[in-house]
Amino acid sequence: MSTNIYVGNLTFNTSSADLESLFAAHGEVTRAAVITDRETGRSRGFGFVEMATPDEAKAAIEALNGQNVDGRDLTVNVAKERSR
Repeated sequence: MSTNIYVGNLTFNTSSADLESLFAAHGEVTRAAVITDRETGRSRGFGFVEMATPDEAKAAIEALNGQNVDGRDLTVNVAKERSR
């Protein structure tokens, strides 16, 4: 069972590949995506990472929450389910 993680306060230059490589040090990343604006295609400053197991997700959250990446302190936590 995979766990979806919210990653906030990203720089606008961060790509999905950058996000994946950052989290890969803490376990298997099944999906990583930086959210972009529909009209401009520019990053909105946050993204989501899906880790293969809850234990890997927990390790990544503990290691990366508050860590400074490219001059910004990341906000990393379990993503809330989106209401549709």
